[in-house]
Amino acid sequence: METKSSIYNISINSITGEPINLKDFKGKKILFVNTASKCGFTGQYKDLEKLNKEYKDKLVIIGLPCNQFGGQEPGTLPEIQSFCEVNYGVTFLMTEKIDVKGENIHPLYAWLTKKELNGVKSSSVKWNFQKYMVDENGNYIDFYYSITKPMSSKILNHLK
Repeated sequence: METKSSIYNISINSITGEPINLKDFKGKKILFVNTASKCGFTGQYKDLEKLNKEYKDKLVIIGLPCNQFGGQEPGTLPEIQSFCEVNYGVTFLMTEKIDVKGENIHPLYAWLTKKELNGVKSSSVKWNFQKYMVDENGNYIDFYYSITKPMSSKILNHLK
């Protein structure tokens, strides 16, 4: 089925406020992960960074802080950025804090979760560290629940 709209037309800002142009990542897969600093899955930052370093020629990882699940990302953007760098050595791209569900859902997550926008499937974000992957041309591949580790074969198989 053909995608109804392009992910490359969606605007989002980095954690430091600069606009991110998703078109810049054409030619690489993108893994979107809604993140939280005070979650049982927060340790996944370590493997996300490992994935980032090992597959930087094929993959862009974008962490999207979200405080919608158990209030587990209460910090300010500078606090979140510092936490990720100091505790996990995060160098992959982090964005502004967004909503991944509900009436204030960010347009990026509307695209990721609605079949009528991504052309493939609908889903709902169940918890922090749920992952969504798009291919080198911005086409929706699939999503993975929080329990799917960043270095799992489900994700790595798309990078081989």
